Amino acid sequence: MKKLIPVYVRVPVIFFIIFGAMEYFIDSGDRAAFIKYPMVDLILLVILLLIIAVEMIVSAVDAIVYQILPEEEKAKLAAEENLKFKESEWFKNLMSKLTRTVPIENEASLLLNHDYDGIKELDNNLPPWWVYSFYACILFAGIYLVRFEILGADNQEMELKKELAQAKVEVAEYMKNAPDLMDEKTVTQLTEAADLAIGKEIFTTNCAACHRADAGGQIGPNLTDDHWILGGGIKNVFHTITNGGRDGKGMVSWKTNGMKPRDIQKVASYVLSLRGSNPKDPKAPDGEIWVEDVPVAEVK
Repeated sequence: MKKLIPVYVRVPVIFFIIFGAMEYFIDSGDRAAFIKYPMVDLILLVILLLIIAVEMIVSAVDAIVYQILPEEEKAKLAAEENLKFKESEWFKNLMSKLTRTVPIENEASLLLNHDYDGIKELDNNLPPWWVYSFYACILFAGIYLVRFEILGADNQEMELKKELAQAKVEVAEYMKNAPDLMDEKTVTQLTEAADLAIGKEIFTTNCAACHRADAGGQIGPNLTDDHWILGGGIKNVFHTITNGGRDGKGMVSWKTNGMKPRDIQKVASYVLSLRGSNPKDPKAPDGEIWVEDVPVAEVK
């Protein structure tokens, strides 16, 4: 028997609706559920086979029912199957309800007393779909007016600004605790003994050859005095270790040599902890005296 939607359309549509629902309701993080959970693939396969089985059963039942129908019913069904879509009874009823068109033979009852050069006017009612759409627009406008103009709800621009501000706060908070995303803007000086011990080990392995084990300076400058070539403080020292010193004669970029931001933070904190340690025979000062900027307390 004829179906409104062919089976080759109906089966994929039903399957993908179920597939989309499973993807929506199964929490699989940033990966698709059918990739993260192999069991989902098995369930989808079973569902697809069940849909096909149901279609086959329904088709078989229809065939059996058709065979036991009287010849008159068979002829009626054949006529309906050969009927064009727009000629079907339900389509005509639907269009009649949506448009309320008057049959052409009754148009004389709608004629107005307007006749311009043989052009006549009919007094048709507005189609219901248009009228209801107009009412819906009026309702929407009223709700919009009350919400945004009277109650002062956020419009799209304000929502965007708030979301951007919140995203900025969340990114800043994440940057504080994300070792591989730390930079000179978010780095803080470490003071715990365990962190400084790791920093000392990194310094001894990678930095002592140029700065001496006691950081008194050799090829590189003395790191224990108040003079800094590229600026002191945790942010400047972190930046220098990360990106390297002066072009052509400064130290290499340790970021490109495999040192992670968390390790750079530890070794920079260790270097700053050596200030004033007065090593034996230190190298002469290089650079300018660095004075840490101290925020001025607000005067009340």
